[in-house]
Amino acid sequence: MAQQARTRTGNFTAPLLLVAAMLAGADGHAADWSDTSISYRYGTKFAEPYNPEDIQKNIYNLTYVGGYKYGKNFFSLDMLQSDSVDDRAQEAYVVYRHTLDLGKISDKALAFGPVRGLGLTFGFDWNTKNDPGYGSRKRMLVAGPTLMMDVPGFLDISLLALKESNQPVGISERYTYDTHAMLTAAWGIPFGASGFSFEGYIDVIAAKGTDEFGGGTAPETNFDGQIMYDLGHLVSVGKNTFKAGIEYQYWRNKFGNLHKFPGVTAKTPMVRLEYHF
Repeated sequence: MAQQARTRTGNFTAPLLLVAAMLAGADGHAADWSDTSISYRYGTKFAEPYNPEDIQKNIYNLTYVGGYKYGKNFFSLDMLQSDSVDDRAQEAYVVYRHTLDLGKISDKALAFGPVRGLGLTFGFDWNTKNDPGYGSRKRMLVAGPTLMMDVPGFLDISLLALKESNQPVGISERYTYDTHAMLTAAWGIPFGASGFSFEGYIDVIAAKGTDEFGGGTAPETNFDGQIMYDLGHLVSVGKNTFKAGIEYQYWRNKFGNLHKFPGVTAKTPMVRLEYHF
């Protein structure tokens, strides 16, 4: 079973990278604006449920974000490589979100107070991991309203309904959890003209009922924030081309696992490098 899981992940890795690159390139031609980046981050204190030890991970990422007449697209692909503490597992995690700007569709200003616009967001998460103990194959659809806040840079706050399923090792059929809610925010806020910015996201996710093994699930909180510096302020490489910074992730009740078990709370500092093109 473990070997089958490893083969399955290996078969998906190259096609995922190709599809991500094609999406970024194709959508970029139609977009009013776009930003494509590759990044690398590294940390030594990652956690995985039921594993009491700290895990080292190298994470390679491709991200595309672009705006068009009626809204914007966001696509992210993480490729994660664990050390031997996590069986040297490899994981691919894809996030896609599309936000329709309701003010642009209706051609009416929908701003009020600190809110500059209203949107409707939908999309999906997709992952596969080849660890022999669980072997996640998560599939999740999301949809809900979004507030676009009036701040320097951006701050989007969404309330999304989640429809999630998984088929890990030892489960013969795909299991679907209860539909549940997530309050989420994503931001990228510059510190004036200093070259520094505060970027990241936070997800507050409700419990999703009984898991595929018959146990209960717990609400989870996943905060991931980074302070980045635009190296274009130091060398002549162009504004917002190379960035470097530090990142911190706090993830409580990871994947909805109960807090009493080991490895379900991650407190992970990381270093992060980005190249935008």
